[in-house]
Amino acid sequence: MRVILADDSVLLREGLTRLLDDAGHEVVAAVGDAPALLDAVEHHRPDVAVIDVRMPPAHKDEGLRAALEIRDRRPEVGVLVLSQYVEPHYAARLLAGRTEGLGYLLKDRVSEVADFLESLERVRTGGTVFDPEVVRQLLARTTHADPLRTLSPREGEVLRHLAQGLTNAAVAERLHVSLSTVEKHVNAIMDKLDLPRDPGYSRRVLAILRYLDS
Repeated sequence: MRVILADDSVLLREGLTRLLDDAGHEVVAAVGDAPALLDAVEHHRPDVAVIDVRMPPAHKDEGLRAALEIRDRRPEVGVLVLSQYVEPHYAARLLAGRTEGLGYLLKDRVSEVADFLESLERVRTGGTVFDPEVVRQLLARTTHADPLRTLSPREGEVLRHLAQGLTNAAVAERLHVSLSTVEKHVNAIMDKLDLPRDPGYSRRVLAILRYLDS
């Protein structure tokens, strides 16, 4: 695959470049700040961009904002965000949009080469990859107790189908019920799971994450 690397650490960029070259991939650009990243994406149209959350000049959320802009302007480009620490707020901002071709990993995972390369491939093919520790902390922020057992059998069945990636319409067809019935079940699931009504969160994705973590 064709990859762009964006990280202000020269050592990390060089290390990732060698790792990807050895695995048969092509690093078409390796940059150190968000503006250079956006220019590189427009010029090279990579398969995946690997992006550090915190980048110059302020080292706050420049990389994250660039990642969100790429998701909006170039939806065909997979985005794998790397972070030094677990930052659930940033992960939630990513999850608020579509999740196809998206990943969020801690930088420590890069040392697990086979897993890192597998994650990159999943993002390239439209999959979603989130660090287990990030998922744990996201779920911990949404509720103080696990309310999955409060779901009715039918609600549990709907949630299981959602976790398989089915749309509401596909779930309705699978269960031989109306679309409005599925929508009512989905709303009930989100309420029972006590998921936040916050534009920074995708309640549907958080519900699926909670199911997968159970």
